[in-house]
Amino acid sequence: MSVLHPSDPAAAADTRKRIFAIVGASSGNLVEWFDFYIYSFCAIYFAPMFFPSSNPTTQLANSAAIFAVGFFMRPIGGWLFGRIADKHGRRTAMMISVLMMCGGSLMIACLPTYSSIGIAAPLLLLLARLFQGLSVGGEYGTSATYMSEVALEGRRGFFASFQYVTLIGGQLLAVLALVILQQLLTSEQLHAWGWRIPFVLGAMAALVALYLRKSLSETSTAETRKNKDAGTLAGLMKHKRAFLTVVGFTAGGSLIFYTFTTYMQKYLVNTAGMSAKTASTVMTAALFVYMLMQPLFGMLSDKIGRRTSMLWFGALATVATVPILHALKDVANPYAAFGLVIVALSIVSFYTSISGLIKAEMFPAEVRALGVGLSYAVGNALFGGTAEYVALELKGMGSESTFYWYVSVMCAIAFIVAYKMRDPSKEGYLKDVRLETRQFAPDGAAAGR
Repeated sequence: MSVLHPSDPAAAADTRKRIFAIVGASSGNLVEWFDFYIYSFCAIYFAPMFFPSSNPTTQLANSAAIFAVGFFMRPIGGWLFGRIADKHGRRTAMMISVLMMCGGSLMIACLPTYSSIGIAAPLLLLLARLFQGLSVGGEYGTSATYMSEVALEGRRGFFASFQYVTLIGGQLLAVLALVILQQLLTSEQLHAWGWRIPFVLGAMAALVALYLRKSLSETSTAETRKNKDAGTLAGLMKHKRAFLTVVGFTAGGSLIFYTFTTYMQKYLVNTAGMSAKTASTVMTAALFVYMLMQPLFGMLSDKIGRRTSMLWFGALATVATVPILHALKDVANPYAAFGLVIVALSIVSFYTSISGLIKAEMFPAEVRALGVGLSYAVGNALFGGTAEYVALELKGMGSESTFYWYVSVMCAIAFIVAYKMRDPSKEGYLKDVRLETRQFAPDGAAAGR
């Protein structure tokens, strides 16, 4: 086995191959999140077609319920695809994941409406969302694992940060697709058939991502895949402390992420009294800047260590969340709102830029994808997925500020968890990975010790 050195001409080719691998993996991630979010953005147009009712709110509530079902399929997807990735290879899991998302999107695009097939229409819509929920649930763990394993040593934070670049990018592209359609089509056309177009585009993009992923090289070894613990819950529970640690800081990280991204637009409208159009503009601009922040904070983690990044996240989020949300509650100027949201998202970036990487560093190769995917999905579903519901319920009870403290307390827990753990970037399971010539051999490479 020969080791590549920076002066070796083969090192340049290896680096290019790794960059292509990052592009291939992250492109699928982009498509997955575009397909997942386009559902919620287009619901206002297709809800009447599947949930006939004289009450538009009831229609949207029904479509939102199906969206939530897809969300809570994530833990199952994290387990299923984590098992596939650890037992049969990362590339295989990523290909199945994006193919499943493609099928779900195409199915929604072609679904007959309630007027054509009755109750079967919403049931088939539910089935399609179950497929998409499984897919996106498995996508996080497998893509995070793969991108962490192929990232260059010493620059893993930078390369792995592109997972959240594409996650946020998928959400922004979904918004952009809808905005373009709103400019090109009339409201009647969008309600009648135009809402199907983004789902067709998403399915086509998924096929492109499938092609890119098919050409990727495997990062796990045949030996690792044959390990008796590979992809099993019994094997994962041998690393129970790491699992609980990840769930612990994912709870606070996911909660504050969804608070200042998906929920924030509603918060600016319902609480701050901002117009829907202005709030949308503010959040679109903020999310774009937030997306660009990720590589910068990823590079910072390469300098200061993953544990230090998590400590900064936990400390700043604990201290700043309540004041920022109180300030946003009374904000009148959209530029001030933008500035406050950017401050919040800068704090969140300490976590999101290394979210997948820090998890991957905490598990050995034979249970890495399962450990990353399942622990993230559990924390995300329980706390991130319920953020908006809890916020609105507390607002309805006349105790909106309680939600601010709830987010702050969960971030304090993330700080405590980070304080008690060792630095994965220095002592984790990826620290011994070497740039080897057989790293991208057909039978895979040693992606961990």
